[in-house]
Amino acid sequence: MSFTLHGLAVSNGIAIGHAHLVSHATLEVEHYVLPNRFIDEEVARLEQAVVEVQAELDALMAGTEASVPSELTAFIDLHRMLLADPLLIEATRQLIRERRCNAEWALVQQLEQVVEQFEKIEDEYLRERKADIVQVVERLLKVLMGHPGRPPKHARGEQIIVVAHDLSPADTLQFKQMKIGGFVTDLGGATSHTSIVARSLAIPAVVGLHHARNLIREDDMLIVDGTRGVLIVDPDAQVLEEYRLRRSALELERSKLKRLKKSRATTLDGLDIELAANIELPGDIAQVRAVDAAGIGLFRTEFLFLNRDGVPGEEEQFEAYRSVAEAMDGRPVVIRTLDLGADKNLRGVERTEANPALGRRAIRFCLAEPQLFLTQLRALLRASHYGRVKMLVPMLSHAHEIMQTLALVAQAKEQLRCSGHPFDECTEVGGMIEIPAAALALGVFLEKLDFLSIGTNDLIQYTLAIDRTDEAVAHLYDPLHPAVLRLIAHTIQAGARADLPVGVCGEMAGDPALTRLLLGMGLRQFSMHPAQILEVKQEVLRSNLTDLKRKVARLLATDDPVKLRQQLERLNAVETMPLKHAQAPGAGTGAN
Repeated sequence: MSFTLHGLAVSNGIAIGHAHLVSHATLEVEHYVLPNRFIDEEVARLEQAVVEVQAELDALMAGTEASVPSELTAFIDLHRMLLADPLLIEATRQLIRERRCNAEWALVQQLEQVVEQFEKIEDEYLRERKADIVQVVERLLKVLMGHPGRPPKHARGEQIIVVAHDLSPADTLQFKQMKIGGFVTDLGGATSHTSIVARSLAIPAVVGLHHARNLIREDDMLIVDGTRGVLIVDPDAQVLEEYRLRRSALELERSKLKRLKKSRATTLDGLDIELAANIELPGDIAQVRAVDAAGIGLFRTEFLFLNRDGVPGEEEQFEAYRSVAEAMDGRPVVIRTLDLGADKNLRGVERTEANPALGRRAIRFCLAEPQLFLTQLRALLRASHYGRVKMLVPMLSHAHEIMQTLALVAQAKEQLRCSGHPFDECTEVGGMIEIPAAALALGVFLEKLDFLSIGTNDLIQYTLAIDRTDEAVAHLYDPLHPAVLRLIAHTIQAGARADLPVGVCGEMAGDPALTRLLLGMGLRQFSMHPAQILEVKQEVLRSNLTDLKRKVARLLATDDPVKLRQQLERLNAVETMPLKHAQAPGAGTGAN
């Protein structure tokens, strides 16, 4: 019987294939008492399962490519560590001996004990790590019950659609090695791991479906519409054919986009727009080159610090920053200083804040740890000798934070002069606008800083008082809320009046449905995931800024969300001239 489910559209595209159900660790397991003579054998069975899962994770890590998002490999490392945690494995071993029970039941009982302890942890980030323990236990249960993580039979010949209550990053990596068409999960929001990974791999995904895992059967035919957030189960022949035609049209459009790689990002009325890339690690440079980005608009340096026992020293940081600066061959590289806190913490650092997103994070954390901050500043400044490096400071809200930061930058420069390390004395320092207070009081930012970058992800979160990692309120996370749009427009226009460059580096910059809106606000510098650049460039090439400015001004004056969206649809539906910039193979310099 055919039916349709609606969820959150988090990764565009259409996937058609058969369902592969991924079970989760809450499944029922049998409980039976063993004779004494079989206890050692049962413990050995548990230990063998640990060995097999460890080997599975090792193989996943060994098989990862440089293009794989760094967050995934970090979480595989975490799962490998949990397998050696005595709180989980040794306690399960002991339970088997004490209760003379089977390994599956003992493992689930210990899981419940561990999860209960994690629920009591005040720190939000650490509390959420219970999900990783659940995912590790899931893998162990699959081995113990004779269902290890093998690809389904139909995966060898055609695409599969992975259907799960939730997916771990390790699962996602494993499925990447198969012929996978799309992801479907009960849980998740726009910024969940599954959503981020799906976008980075250009795989259609729908999340937040709530009951899909229980309603869908193995091998069901599925259509995943990642653009509209629709999942169709067991479609009839007419619907299937319609979606196959849509998928073919989308694939053709994507192949055409490759022609734009060397085209200048110039509007119909002749204005150049800068389209830069966001990266997490130096290994991401290959993706940046593949689309000929104008530079690096955001290098998230905190990923060098996560999922390791100690912090990287000055030399390690310097080598990472230098390698990116050199690889970009004179194009700008904006390196963001540490944005730790909230959902990103150093291993072993306990946090007791009731709400870490509103606590000591980003620049607040760095100013409270000046030696750690100075080490990064020295490494960053040293890298400026090898390329066009700029530094970007996150989560600024007060004038004294700007002054303290600039004082530490001056101190780092003096330390480098004394040690004889070369650096660019004119290295630019910019600030992120991601707190409403900063957007509404820009005076000191415009006076003291060299450029601004709007972090729309956090700006939306703080403006609307919504935790963007909480699926219960994910539907309220709205980039088109009039207050959000006015804060962005105000910042861009204030920068233009002060002749100070302003860019956008959040998710909004990479959404082609918002490109014309941002252009009409006056934005000239976009930074996004490399996979999004060509699609955004296409919208730039089709846009006339003179026309957009007038229409966007009317849109920004609208308070009614329905009318606002209607105006945005009309803005994007305007007929445009052909992509004349893409017709000549040699057109443009590619320097953007």
